[in-house]
Amino acid sequence: MTKQKYKPGKIRERNNENILAAAEQEFVLHGFKGTSMQSIADRAGVPKANIHYYFKNKANLYRALLENIMQVWNEVLADITPDSDPADVLSRFIRSKVQLSYTHPNASKIFAMEIIQGAPHLREHLSQNMRAWVKERSAVIQSWIDQGKIRAIDPTHLIFMIWATTQHYADFETQVLEVLNKRQYEPDDIDQITDFLIDMIFTRLGLSKPEIQPFQPESDDNEAEAEVIAE
Repeated sequence: MTKQKYKPGKIRERNNENILAAAEQEFVLHGFKGTSMQSIADRAGVPKANIHYYFKNKANLYRALLENIMQVWNEVLADITPDSDPADVLSRFIRSKVQLSYTHPNASKIFAMEIIQGAPHLREHLSQNMRAWVKERSAVIQSWIDQGKIRAIDPTHLIFMIWATTQHYADFETQVLEVLNKRQYEPDDIDQITDFLIDMIFTRLGLSKPEIQPFQPESDDNEAEAEVIAE
């Protein structure tokens, strides 16, 4: 098979993704203390020097992984404004979070472990970046309340509630599946969870529930991998 050629920027991006994916697997299995840069390199199939080139040390790599997780979770709310449609924004936010609990459960589990341990590697990010991010989004939600678009509710606790209810299906996956007598989640389960959460939250907000598009997992077929090289 002919190997694809990538520009330097694209190669760097793919190398980062490969390393972060391997780190996610190692950290969820062994925690921060039990994971080594060598074990991540072995899982990623790259020299350990490559990982040090991109992330310097394990703590930097771990923080990058955690911050990437939060960015992916909350990107739906990145550009909301007082003029945005609350039903559209919140339904997409809930739907994307539930789907990520299905497609990337390990990311949620790593984040939960970090928070349970007192956020030793993430406290500064939470108290500065995340605090400001939540404050700004809460202000937009409050503007929707002031405009009469949704019923009065504490905006910050609404965000907390959506985080908690959606991440539950990843963090407590074993418990949920055992109680439901299932081996794993199916796409229909994701649709049912999404529909339930939107219905419950929208009823409180006085919003009409939009039509939910059926969840369709991405194909497992991946394009040919580029060679991972040290720059």
